[in-house]
Amino acid sequence: MRDAYAPDDPGFLAWQTGARPDPAGKASWWGTWHDHVAEATRRGVAVRRARIVSEPVSDYVRYEHDLTFGNLAAGEQVRWLPRRQTTDLALPGTDFWVFDDELVLFHHFSGEGNLAPDGREHVRDAQRAKACTEAFEAVWRRAIPHSEYHPA
Repeated sequence: MRDAYAPDDPGFLAWQTGARPDPAGKASWWGTWHDHVAEATRRGVAVRRARIVSEPVSDYVRYEHDLTFGNLAAGEQVRWLPRRQTTDLALPGTDFWVFDDELVLFHHFSGEGNLAPDGREHVRDAQRAKACTEAFEAVWRRAIPHSEYHPA
């Protein structure tokens, strides 16, 4: 839900100077996250990511968009929703991952976009998981599939 993360990320800094990952060079961009997603999707788990973005998009969002081919290759489904289309939705104030009917992982960031030292908050609470799931589903229904979203 942020327009920038980890501004000192080496990949982002390289991207800003013109470096682009080569989808055909899988060994250069495939990582542990991709392994986990691929394994989960092979078991039939749907891994979905919705990105809420301001438009015009930030350079960081353009970077994320350029790298999304890796998420898709691992089996993730990715959609994008312009922030202006969320004003009637009730959303948690921070990024989150819903794992099941009880477990939610919230990510807390500093104002500069770095994950806070205590930024990973695992919460096992059926009511919060339900609220997050409902919020996510509302975003997902409106969001634009990656293949159709062209950053403004």
